[in-house]
Amino acid sequence: MATEILMPALSPTMEDGTLAKWLVKEGDQVSAGDLLAEIETDKATMEFEAVDEGVIGKLLVAAGTDEVAVNTPIAILLEEGEELTDSPAPAPQAPVAAPATAAAAPVAAKAPPPKSGDRVFASPLAKRLAAQAGLDLAQVAGTGPHGRIVKADVIAAEAAGPAPSTAPATTAQNAAPAAAPAAVAPKSDVAAAYADRPFSEVALDGMRKTIAARLTEAKQSIPHFYLRRSVRLDALLKLRSDLNAQLATTGRKLSVNDFVIKACANALQTVPAANAIWAEDRILQFERSDVAVAVAIEGGLFTPVIQNADQKSISALSEQMKDLASRARDRKLAPAEYSGGSFAISNLGMFGIENFDAVINPPHSAILAVGAGTKRPHISEDGALGTATVMDLTLSVDHRVIDGSVGAELLGSIVQGLEAPLLMLA
Repeated sequence: MATEILMPALSPTMEDGTLAKWLVKEGDQVSAGDLLAEIETDKATMEFEAVDEGVIGKLLVAAGTDEVAVNTPIAILLEEGEELTDSPAPAPQAPVAAPATAAAAPVAAKAPPPKSGDRVFASPLAKRLAAQAGLDLAQVAGTGPHGRIVKADVIAAEAAGPAPSTAPATTAQNAAPAAAPAAVAPKSDVAAAYADRPFSEVALDGMRKTIAARLTEAKQSIPHFYLRRSVRLDALLKLRSDLNAQLATTGRKLSVNDFVIKACANALQTVPAANAIWAEDRILQFERSDVAVAVAIEGGLFTPVIQNADQKSISALSEQMKDLASRARDRKLAPAEYSGGSFAISNLGMFGIENFDAVINPPHSAILAVGAGTKRPHISEDGALGTATVMDLTLSVDHRVIDGSVGAELLGSIVQGLEAPLLMLA
């Protein structure tokens, strides 16, 4: 019997994605494990595999289509010898493609709006669009799997205007005042203000939309405060130079950022109260140090997470970070590799930035902004004037989780590790 292949949820937070490329065509025979398509999420391009065998009867979504909602039918799989017309409306079957959330479902039919009091099933995106448009989802017919309301249904309902009332007529004497329609704020057209200036439009991809949404939410909902320290790097730079000379034959080379990662991981163990995140009705405090590191890529950034960073040597951290950064730039990271962690590092020192304030990336409770090391005047302990290589650090902290004294202790521990780097090798 014909079954539908649905748009998969490739990460826990994925609502829609781009069907970047079909790897099969209509009429192709497929078996379990065969690659069907490449799906772009907001963070990565992932391959989508079949978990059953059959013949591709029809491709329902064209390659290159973006904002395809999770669980939207994208293709029909036929049994051997079956014709597409044999089963115009197949019953639900087992999933035909990984992961498990991409289950087969009946051919979508438009479900009537739910009756008053019934639970409304709608995608998060559809709910958000309906709220923005002032639409009552109870009056919207769903065309998604099992009558679920999806983005297209909300757009269609908004274009159609308010539904006519089906309430019985009332007399002038007993008629209650009609409720005023929900006000919908007009959309601001920023581009109109620049109509007389030449410009080109850059379409927002999934990554840029996600960055905008998450960081706007972060600045609005997370009470940031900032702590600043300077760190002398001379001892670290000498140790790094000596180690790299000994590693030269292996092809490995340590960076200052590798030492920063290790110092942060150790500091989270020294100050365990800071190794925590806000979980709405509780705080989760972690045993191990899972440290995220921002990696700039074209059009955005990733924050791959190094798990158990406190238990790894600096050279092991360096090798893992190089691998994660390389695959991040190719958008080949799995969701599990850029999810989680309680703490993050953003290093703009290689771009010549001396100091800056970073925005906390939820659910992390802190992020360390690392600037460039520069030669500065320095007075030694015996009062002699000289120069030293100094690097500025700014710790952005979520005050719901970390109080000022705890944040100061954490940053102090990071500075101590960087100024006495031999202790990190012990």
